[in-house]
Amino acid sequence: MTFSEKGDILYTEREVRTMKNIYFDMDGTIANLYGVNGWLDDILNENVRPYVEAKPLVNMNSLARILNRLVRNGYTVNVISWTAKNGSNEYNEAVAEAKRKWLMKHLGSVKFENVFVVPYGTPKQNYGFGILFDDEKPNRDNWNGKAFDEKNILGILKKM
Repeated sequence: MTFSEKGDILYTEREVRTMKNIYFDMDGTIANLYGVNGWLDDILNENVRPYVEAKPLVNMNSLARILNRLVRNGYTVNVISWTAKNGSNEYNEAVAEAKRKWLMKHLGSVKFENVFVVPYGTPKQNYGFGILFDDEKPNRDNWNGKAFDEKNILGILKKM
């Protein structure tokens, strides 16, 4: 167990090991879904175009280099992303496929341990423990471990 200076238990040994897990949200965190012109109308009409056309929100070459270094040092890299709100099963399957293809296109050299594309609103803390990057404050507040917003992903990862 890991203890604070006051003797309080901070994390179990298992939790410390799993702190080497890094999780990313996609939409609004690494993928600029909300910057795609007409994104909301497309999603309401069950068109996957915004998920395909979203531009990266960070320098993907730098992110890939950092993540590959971290993987070599024992970290795992994971994604936890939601499908569309109120999407049909068929549309949500298409969204999940589009998100996986987006990751391959922009971070193809990175070995992802898990890519979870789960129904909209699913508690992300059910899928892991470690470090989370997510633009949604409630997801960060409920996370099991350390959670950061999307503003300084590269800076935070470089320090690890």
